[in-house]
Amino acid sequence: MSEDVLVTLLRETLYLIIKVSAPMLIISLVVGLIISVLQTVTSIQEQTLSFVPKLLSIFLVIMFAGNWIITSISEYFEYLCENFSIFIR
Repeated sequence: MSEDVLVTLLRETLYLIIKVSAPMLIISLVVGLIISVLQTVTSIQEQTLSFVPKLLSIFLVIMFAGNWIITSISEYFEYLCENFSIFIR
């Protein structure tokens, strides 16, 4: 396997990981920020208060974007399997 092929494969894999995980990370960040602002405004200093809303929001993202996530990963896996002979040269 040449370095160019390896670097390209690594870049595509990392891009897929970022693309698939971004919706969950972004919604978790937004919900955490909103909960933190509400905690600051109401002077509630409970650390575990943001856990349940984050968990529910990630669950909702997986529920709505799960098909897209599975399709993206499956298409990439098919690409890897189809081009396996190119990668091992």
